[in-house]
Amino acid sequence: MVRSYHIASSRISPCDDNCSQITLFVDPTEEERQYLTHDLGIDEHTLQSALDPDELSRLEFEDNYVGIIYKRPRNYSAADNLLFKIMSSGVFLLDNRLIVLMPDDAPLFDGKLFTRVRSLNDVVLRLIYRSAMHFLEHLKVINMISDELEQKVKSSMENRVLINMFTLEKSLVYYLNAINGNSVLLERLKMSAARLKFTPDELDLLADIAIENNQCYKQADIYSNILASLMDARVSIVSNNLNILMKTLNIITIMIMVPTLVVSAFSMNVGIPLSGHPLAFWFIMGFATISVALFILFWRYKKW
Repeated sequence: MVRSYHIASSRISPCDDNCSQITLFVDPTEEERQYLTHDLGIDEHTLQSALDPDELSRLEFEDNYVGIIYKRPRNYSAADNLLFKIMSSGVFLLDNRLIVLMPDDAPLFDGKLFTRVRSLNDVVLRLIYRSAMHFLEHLKVINMISDELEQKVKSSMENRVLINMFTLEKSLVYYLNAINGNSVLLERLKMSAARLKFTPDELDLLADIAIENNQCYKQADIYSNILASLMDARVSIVSNNLNILMKTLNIITIMIMVPTLVVSAFSMNVGIPLSGHPLAFWFIMGFATISVALFILFWRYKKW
């Protein structure tokens, strides 16, 4: 899928391919890949890296373009089962033209962040800025899900809740790695600011992005540490819930066995006291009830 945009009145608007300054390729086909590599001269390995979710964030300077690969969260779906995934995106700065590569379709240039765009360099920085904000939004969702699972685990004895928590912890590890990779990329951009011809305003924006990305990393690190440190405690809670259930079942079992023992003693095929008494049945039921009451008193005395 190919979309064309241009900068008009400090906004990014769709346009025809003839007047486009920004071209977005979403999961490019083989024909589109041939166009990117042969017509635009983008290195095939770099093109593959821009669509590889395991690729590290980096900055490359080539003869005819500047290549930037950065990480961003993948759109979450219910089929992911609480696993928040990462994807790579590629940005290629050519002469008066910007090429953006994405493996999946997602809103890219909407929102307040792209209302005052001044140059293609500005667009690149705002794309990375949007990625940091996207990470922050997902971290809030992960924290909400973690709180909800924490409430469930207090009374649950199933493995499903703990498996969900392990999945969230795995997602946070991926997020920490991706955000840290973007931090390295931002540092490279800062060091190459003169070569990229960043204006003072763009340098200020780059500094703001670095601060936001650093805060995002610290927040993800805090959530990861809390989730990891509480995991053992939550496993103990599940084990304790099982012990309480077994204790309750044992109490019920013993309470049933005590009167059963009394009734069994009076039902043997031998001569027993009260065998000819007209109220023998009620005496036996009374003995059984008294045995249960004595058992309950003994249980409370022992504080079991």
